[in-house]
Amino acid sequence: MSARHLHRVAVLVLEGAKPLDVGIPAQVFTTRASMPYEVRVCGAAPGLVTGGDGLSYHVDDGLEALEWADTVFIPGYRFPDRDDPPQAAVDALNAAHDRGARLAAISTGAFALAATGLLDDKRATTHWHYTRALAAKHPRVKVDENVLFVDAGDVLTSAGAASGLDLCLHILRRDLGVAASNHAARRLVAAPYRSGGQAQYVPRSVPEPLGERFASTREWALQRLAQPLSLEVLARHAAVSPRTFSRRFHEDTGYTPMQWVMRARIDVARELLERSQRSVEQIATDVGLGTGANMRLHFQRILGTTPSEYRRTFTQGE
Repeated sequence: MSARHLHRVAVLVLEGAKPLDVGIPAQVFTTRASMPYEVRVCGAAPGLVTGGDGLSYHVDDGLEALEWADTVFIPGYRFPDRDDPPQAAVDALNAAHDRGARLAAISTGAFALAATGLLDDKRATTHWHYTRALAAKHPRVKVDENVLFVDAGDVLTSAGAASGLDLCLHILRRDLGVAASNHAARRLVAAPYRSGGQAQYVPRSVPEPLGERFASTREWALQRLAQPLSLEVLARHAAVSPRTFSRRFHEDTGYTPMQWVMRARIDVARELLERSQRSVEQIATDVGLGTGANMRLHFQRILGTTPSEYRRTFTQGE
């Protein structure tokens, strides 16, 4: 993304819009020196939009904002299984997408996005309470109820409101790199990264005491990425068997322990590539990947690029 061009973000507020869903993208993609975005909050028409949960919104822009936008967010709204979005809004979303805009739905905003047909034959998600309704109303959508968000390239969806923040941080990582995303997460006092594959809702018959213990182990591991970190080492720190650790870890994060460690190492390597002049070989040693060749292999497998190409793309000031 060119520093000379502000990336234009429109937040489309539909009738019954949920306040947190509206506020998350409007706050994350704020215009500031570290965030080269411009945000407009719009509706089907300018003026008052009746929201959900006792709030309403006064929007300055109508659907013409979608003609202006590079990215369009569709926040969740009440009764999505019962109320269809205005046809004019559906047409405007399709026109924006045809023009090259990226469309991202938060929570039940996936129903409005699905109404465009752009989710047909693609994976998508929504709030766990509405996944069956979304699948019933739009049977061509491949609804995944066990993830926080789905990135299908130019169309993205997320689960309930809090996972909308995960989706926004994920988009920041795509646009500006991991350092900018982590900076925004610190500003918002949010977890810098939760994987899209993490389960959004795992019902349990009784509360389990391992959640904090496993979170502590993940934090412990993040401080020791340069050291050997095997399944046995992590399970020993959590004081459970490797089998229990592996099962619960996957439930909590969407990754096996070793997949999570590898991605954590790649994430730290990304930030070092962005913010330091250290060589690929030095960074590989710093983050526990051993050699530059090993780091290049995993970069290509996970990110589809090389460390050098990544550095050229996301080095600050370029």
